[in-house]
Amino acid sequence: MCEGVTKNMEMDSNSVTEEATTAPTPTPVPAPAAAPTPAPAPAPAPAMGQPMMQSMPNMQAMGQPVNVQPAQFTAFAGGGMSSYQPENIDLIMDVPLEVTVELGRTTKSISDILDLGPGKIIELNKIAGEPIDVLVNGKHVAKGEVVVIEESFGVRITEIVNATKVGQ
Repeated sequence: MCEGVTKNMEMDSNSVTEEATTAPTPTPVPAPAAAPTPAPAPAPAPAMGQPMMQSMPNMQAMGQPVNVQPAQFTAFAGGGMSSYQPENIDLIMDVPLEVTVELGRTTKSISDILDLGPGKIIELNKIAGEPIDVLVNGKHVAKGEVVVIEESFGVRITEIVNATKVGQ
């Protein structure tokens, strides 16, 4: 029984492939002939420093009117900020910031760093008694002095750095 089924399947597949190869192909229907219209020549690219409008072909000659007008801008109202209401700052009051207190800086060679050990002194670029720098997220925001409260060190803020002074 299996042999008969296999033969029928082979015969069916052969007839399908024969039909596919001998099937007539449809002939394309020719499109109605239309009068060819000449395509407009592309405009040459503008030279460096040359305005774009000068290099464009005359649009009125192509049958398309061109309406060119100078841009109209409204005056800037600087007084609108008086009605500005600040957002609720309580939403960000618990965001943590990194506060760094910098006593001073120095540059050392690798051999100097390898020679470090207990009792060695690293000389900094600041003089004793000079205000120390307070940085918040890496930005210099204040100056202060070192204080000792019981057994802990602290910083007493002596000056808030002006944002315009930082850039100078």
